[in-house]
Amino acid sequence: MGVAGVGHFGKFHAAKIAASPRAELVAVADSDAARARDVAAAHGVTGFSDGRDMVGQIDAVTIAVPTRAHFEVARAFLEAGVHVLLEKPIADDLDDAGRLIALADEKELVLQIGHLPRFSGAAEFLRRRLDNPLFIESLRIAPFKPRGTDVSVVLDLMIHDLDFILSLVHAPIASIDAAGAPVFSDSEDIANARVKFENGCIANITASRISLKTERQMRIFQSDAYIAVDFDKRKTRIVGKKSAGPIAGLADVAMQEESYEEVDELEREIEAFIAAVKNGTPPAVSGEDGRRALEAALNVTDSLRANWDIVQAAGGG
Repeated sequence: MGVAGVGHFGKFHAAKIAASPRAELVAVADSDAARARDVAAAHGVTGFSDGRDMVGQIDAVTIAVPTRAHFEVARAFLEAGVHVLLEKPIADDLDDAGRLIALADEKELVLQIGHLPRFSGAAEFLRRRLDNPLFIESLRIAPFKPRGTDVSVVLDLMIHDLDFILSLVHAPIASIDAAGAPVFSDSEDIANARVKFENGCIANITASRISLKTERQMRIFQSDAYIAVDFDKRKTRIVGKKSAGPIAGLADVAMQEESYEEVDELEREIEAFIAAVKNGTPPAVSGEDGRRALEAALNVTDSLRANWDIVQAAGGG
């Protein structure tokens, strides 16, 4: 395996692949030649300034370059017959996402998208416990960091929660209403989206990268229970009725609190990709999953920018 892009996140990919018993890291690449040399030296592999130089030496690659380069870099590796684990979002354009999916299918290659929350302990817990969500409230806030501001907070952070919720609600999206604003960067730094699904479920999703603290929480309501998840503390709370039918008071309500296992999400993601390559099985997060999350994120962006135009026209921006 190789890693294309060994900046902040890519270097962690390199370390996990180097430690994997099921794959061998043989090369890394980065447009910053010094960075490529440093990461390569740390793992005793070859470093390149151009990822295409890895072709012929690798069977599979992790791509962790800036979003604007996802399509071109991923296309080059797929055309060369290399399996691809591509960091989210799959691309910044739906047509490009479709081209990557079609190319991977044509070449019979694995294309897995790096939506990390799918591999969390919380995801395991919710898949076991959820039945038919009716309302979801999701909060993801973090302090401002210049890294990642080449895209809006929707493509930077909210897309994780959009993908996660799409994996829990098995219905198409019916409508999206969103609002947000650029504050510290040229694109939206805070956003809220109300997503309505065709089965009636509604998700209220907030993402911010200009907060004073880091917080990730989700509350889910279904017909028999209310489930709260604190992703940072790895704790869950389930509130439900003790028996069927109407309740007379709190004595008829059961509350259960438990912690879920801390897992190495990145290691799980990479091992799932390696397994798909070795076994010829579908990836855990497919290109189509990535395209669906991107489509939702772009629709959120369209809605919030339309709303921002209204705000500016009214003299509020």
